[in-house]
Amino acid sequence: MTTIPETAALIAIDVQNDFCPGGALAVKDGDAVVPLINAVALRFPVRVLTQDWHSADHRSFAANHPGADPYSTTELHYGTQVLWPDHCVQGTRGAEFHPDLRTDMADMVIRKGFRPHIDSYSAFFDNDRATPTGLAGYLRDRDITEVWLAGLATDFCVAWTAFDALRLGFGAVLIEDACRAIDLDGSLDRALAEMDEVCISRVRTADIPDAPHG
Repeated sequence: MTTIPETAALIAIDVQNDFCPGGALAVKDGDAVVPLINAVALRFPVRVLTQDWHSADHRSFAANHPGADPYSTTELHYGTQVLWPDHCVQGTRGAEFHPDLRTDMADMVIRKGFRPHIDSYSAFFDNDRATPTGLAGYLRDRDITEVWLAGLATDFCVAWTAFDALRLGFGAVLIEDACRAIDLDGSLDRALAEMDEVCISRVRTADIPDAPHG
C-alpha cells in the first residue's frame, strides 16, 4: 500500500459531461474514472476539482477559426494551440460535472480556460505558463506539499498539471487507473514518457489505503 501524506491533495481534473461518452470532446471510457475518484477522494485531507469553463467565442475552438478542422493546430500569442471542437461552454450541460461525481467532497473548485484568448490545460496556469489560476496559493495556504492527480485527460490537462506542480515545488503522483487519455497522434505515450523522465510517480487506486480523512 502507498501512504498518503497529511500534506497531500487530490486534484480531480475536468470530470465533465463533454469529456465523457456522448460529450462534445468525449474521452474514451472517460466516465470510468468517476467511481474510482469517488472511492478514493475522502482518503485525502484536501480535495480539489477543476472545471473547463470556456466562452462560446474561445480561441481554442476550431469553429472560431474559419476553415480550420478540429484537432488541427494554430499559432497563438502563447505558442502552438490544438483547435478543439466546441466544449465545456460556460453554463451548458457539457460544462457540468459528470452527474455521478461526488462534488460534495470538494474543498475547492477551480474554473480554468475562461479567458477567451488563451486556453488553460493545467490546473495551475493558463497555457502561457505564467497566468495563475490561484490553485498554488490555495494549496500552500492549506500546507499542501504534494498533489495526486486523477481525471481527464491524462495526456493534456492531467499531464500539464503534473509538470506545473513540479515546477512550483510540489510533489506529483499520477493515479493512473483513475485517468483516461485523448491519445491524439501518440500524445499519451509522449506524456507518460515525459512524466517518467521527471520521476512523477504512478500508482493505482488499489494502492491507496482506506483510512478516510472525512
